[in-house]
This record gives sequence, structure tokens and C-alpha cells, in this order.
Amino acid sequence: MRPLTDDETKVLFEKLSKYIGRNIVHLIDRPDEPYCFRLQKDRVYYISEEIMRKATPIGRQNLIALGVCFGKFTKTGKFRLHITALPYLSQYATYKVWVKPNGEMPFLYGNHVVKAHIGRVTEDMPEHQGVVIYNMADVPLGFGVSARSTVDMRKVDPTGIAVFHQADNGEYLREEDTLF
Repeated sequence: MRPLTDDETKVLFEKLSKYIGRNIVHLIDRPDEPYCFRLQKDRVYYISEEIMRKATPIGRQNLIALGVCFGKFTKTGKFRLHITALPYLSQYATYKVWVKPNGEMPFLYGNHVVKAHIGRVTEDMPEHQGVVIYNMADVPLGFGVSARSTVDMRKVDPTGIAVFHQADNGEYLREEDTLF
């Protein structure tokens, strides 16, 4: 495991800021203990510094994973968030969308969220902004990108796409071979 370079850190923080805004500070400066991001085989892990120090003697070939996988860098240098980052994204999310019970299963199968399935939306949500999707019982289901702003969403027909799908909890089953 190695620390992220400046360019990698910039790409990671730009992607995280789409979803949690300025709350990125809360990920690094935690009151309980300091955490950091580390890179292992193009995957970015969020790990406490204490555990990282204890894992230092383990060789890179023997180390499979350590901490929470936030996502991976593609071959083109872009960063793709994994569903394993959902607990941290949902904790600090700035924009949220709640789906009705009839919209949970289509989203968990990998489909976009249509307007007819939306129960509530955070006010003043801009277009193409990262959002966390919840069911009506406030359980995080996944995350995506808003297709329309809150104002435009009210004008769209019920079959219009409101949120583009990025990741959902169903990926634990659909992509269990390639997720880790």
C-alpha cells in the first residue's frame, strides 16, 4: 500500500465532493482517530492510521485488502466509486433522494430512478450532482447523479429519469466476483 499522489488525491477528492461536498474534512479529521487513503492495485482504501502501521510488515503480494474500499482508478486515470463507500457517503451526503417502496427493486436491479418512484428530494438540488438514494425508512440503497434539478424534476412526466444509477446494494450480489 502506498499513499496517493497529488494528482490521485485531487481526482479522488473531486469525485467525493460531488457527493458529500465540504464534508470531506470529516472523513480525514475524525474525532476518534486519524484516517487516511491508501492505494493498493488501483483501488483506494480508507483506513485508520493505526491499522495501517500494524500492516506495514505485510508484503504487497500477500496483502489483498485493508480497510474500506472506496473505489478504483480506471486505466484512463478517472476514479470510480464502489458501493462499499456507501456508509460514508450516506453519513455525509449533501443531497438525498428517497424512493417509494415500488421503486426500490428497480433501483436495486441497476435501473435509473424515474420520477414516479420518488418520495422526497432534498431542496435546491442542482442538475448533475451526486445524490444518495434512500428508501422511505432512511436505509441507504445506493448512489447516483441527479438528471434534473429539484425545480425541473417537478415539471417532468412520471416516466422521466430523475436520477442516473451509479451503484446500488444489489452490486454485492451481481458483481461479487469482481468487487474486491
